[in-house]
Amino acid sequence: MPILGVIASQKTGRLFAPSGAYDSIASYTVTSTDASVTFSSIPATYTHLQVRVAARAGSDDDLRFRLNGDTGTNYSRHLIFGNGSTTGAGAGVSSSVGSVGSINNTANVFSVGVLDILDYTNTNKYTTSRSLNGYDANGSGIIMLYSTAWMNTAAVTSITLFPQSSSFQQYSSIALYGIKGV
Repeated sequence: MPILGVIASQKTGRLFAPSGAYDSIASYTVTSTDASVTFSSIPATYTHLQVRVAARAGSDDDLRFRLNGDTGTNYSRHLIFGNGSTTGAGAGVSSSVGSVGSINNTANVFSVGVLDILDYTNTNKYTTSRSLNGYDANGSGIIMLYSTAWMNTAAVTSITLFPQSSSFQQYSSIALYGIKGV
């Protein structure tokens, strides 16, 4: 199954990203369980970053991220969501990629998500991100759209992803890509 972005990097023309627009920087697959995954020493040679996640957690959880190890309340987020019968919106003072399903859900159900960290080297403004995430558990599930501001002007050099109150389970996979400017 193709991964979003890989398809676009193979096409040319106005409707698609230029060839080579997405460069793989690093990837990681959980072999047992991990409380978090960190990508560090991120090169400053791209315009934007993209993190792609296919994950399960020990319990239904919120998939969070930290930039440069910042554990403070320097994040502000907005979200909209739907689950087939309910829609909603919200805001908070934390970072989030979205929901991550539990190993207790339907077998082999993984949440998937894409997190874009925009203009990550610009030190003249706060760093912003957007994410789209969800899962289908054979009749139940959720889709979420987040925007997050990191109220810090430092260039992003590391990204840590973690389930808020549990851990990543075996076969969870996280990949980091650099997006070149057009």
